[in-house]
Amino acid sequence: MNCIIIEDDPLSVRIIQEFIRKTNELSLVNTFSNAIDAINTLQDKVDIDIIFLDIELPDMSGMEFLDSLHDHPQVIIISSKSLYAADAFDYEVTDYLVKPITYARFYKAIQRARKRMDRDRLDKIGKNEIFIKKNSTLVKLKYDNILWIEALENYVIFNTYYEKYTIHFTMKAIEQKLPPDKFTRVHRSFIVNTSSIDVIEDNSVLIKVQDGTKTIPIGKSYKDKLMGDINLMIK
Repeated sequence: MNCIIIEDDPLSVRIIQEFIRKTNELSLVNTFSNAIDAINTLQDKVDIDIIFLDIELPDMSGMEFLDSLHDHPQVIIISSKSLYAADAFDYEVTDYLVKPITYARFYKAIQRARKRMDRDRLDKIGKNEIFIKKNSTLVKLKYDNILWIEALENYVIFNTYYEKYTIHFTMKAIEQKLPPDKFTRVHRSFIVNTSSIDVIEDNSVLIKVQDGTKTIPIGKSYKDKLMGDINLMIK
């Protein structure tokens, strides 16, 4: 995790730098004695994961610094006073350490930051893609690349433009895992990506594939839902 230090006390800077050096998970990008210089670095979109931030700083306080950012990386406050803690957590800081700090307490804050980062990554992944097991490996499928999903006895087949992936799963379980704003069930045996639908006929949807067109039946009990899920304009 890339990090920066914003701290005007030289002794505190040396301690934090040493703690970072001891921690394999961390890489120190830069150190700043004031918040203004740090803002300029963040505006340059440097990939920063954690900010170690003091509260009492020259020209701009740590709180004013947080106020100035629309979206900030994880922040770990390191302050000589505990009285700012309640206000700091209003900014969703990851942790608040009171000087003098020990390495054990510092490392606990880093583990908290790691867990939050992992959770955020999983949330982000879940919005855009799914992992499918193929033999002994996991293959990432972006939702936009999935054309339709088809049931086959105790298996389901993920159909993309170039490949098929068969996994042991139920349609009901798959339907619950997929985002409803992207996928809709049109038949007991079919789930389609609504953006891949090319034509809707009376009782079927047509999807373009490499060698032509795939025709998928629409079940009577699913037709109304399909009409509600697409961007339908009728004069």
